[in-house]
Amino acid sequence: MGTDFFIRKFCWNYKYMSRKILIFDTTLRDGEQSPGFSMNIEEKILMAKQLAFMKVDIIEAGFPIASEGDFLAVKRIAEEVEGPIICALARTLDSDIDRAAEAIKSAITRGRGRIHIFIATSDIHLQYKLKKTREEALVIAIAAVKKAKSYTSDVEFSAEDATRSDINWLCQIVEAAINAGATTVNIPDTVGYTTPFEYKEIIKTLIARVPNIKQAVISCHCHNDLGLAVANSLAGVLAGAGQVECTVNGIGERAGNAAMEEVVMALRTREKYFEAITEIVTEKIIASSRLLSKITNMPVQANKAIVGVNAFAHESGIHQDGFLKEKSTYEIMTPKSVGLEKSNLVLGKHSGRHAFRERLKELGYDLSDEERNKAFIRFKKLADQKKEIFDKDLKSIISE
Repeated sequence: MGTDFFIRKFCWNYKYMSRKILIFDTTLRDGEQSPGFSMNIEEKILMAKQLAFMKVDIIEAGFPIASEGDFLAVKRIAEEVEGPIICALARTLDSDIDRAAEAIKSAITRGRGRIHIFIATSDIHLQYKLKKTREEALVIAIAAVKKAKSYTSDVEFSAEDATRSDINWLCQIVEAAINAGATTVNIPDTVGYTTPFEYKEIIKTLIARVPNIKQAVISCHCHNDLGLAVANSLAGVLAGAGQVECTVNGIGERAGNAAMEEVVMALRTREKYFEAITEIVTEKIIASSRLLSKITNMPVQANKAIVGVNAFAHESGIHQDGFLKEKSTYEIMTPKSVGLEKSNLVLGKHSGRHAFRERLKELGYDLSDEERNKAFIRFKKLADQKKEIFDKDLKSIISE
């Protein structure tokens, strides 16, 4: 059974009566290309298996022509990782496409292999990078899609720098790519230039003006140079895109890619708004984030959405008081929904009596009102001197 059948069969999620959005994870390709995030073969396989546990729909395992190591990593992932579609990237060169097909041969045999080809479409890229005319690029793109199609029924075509491309020309090359056999068409914001409103309009225009657009899944691939990668991807979903390309922890070239955990949890938390959902096992998000950090030795910033250590932490007394009365006052998702055991009430200079009293109870102290008030005064004085108060500090205060 071909992957094109799989995509069409499951693009509607009957459980939620929402469109299913395919998650195309490119942590091992676009993410790994960013400085400092290089992984060896065993590390890539370990991460690929974790992505499979999360039930991502497609894993872009690498760029086989780039190096012998990348080829071997993609080949082993295709052989050893079950579940997701395994994708290999290729330029519109016969040698790239042949190498990609060879790397994912075992996945193609199982009907789970995709070749992802790309060519730049913006005039600035055509003129300065490729030194090609639009007409030449069109001929090259069509030939490349057809060649990839000779290996697998699942072919993705990307118009690199699509958001800076002329919209009429973009419609033309997307239509041609689909006619040549592309089953997914990717509209990348390669340099993170566009805005959510603009990106939404691009997708809507393609849907309205490309006559064969329903024969392919539209994909979003957004970079974060202006901090808009997730917002742009979600705008694409609202416009009708059926696939989002993203990475764990948002790693990627320059400022990174759309963060997978943010896209997925936005769709889960605001499903009624987006009328879309994914099938990601969100309870494995934290484990996946920490595994990647361990492999790459790159920590996640504390205030990073979803996976940062402060994402479910509260220090403000007002917030702590509301949270202790009703968690939904200050949390729009549960920590367990992303794989954390519980939220963290941090005791510091901004904390109030409610959180202080609750922590003392947890530690087993049953104090009178007078004793507790004295302890709270001592706590506040210490909190002005330290950034965070730990349990040992509280025990010391009480022992005094």
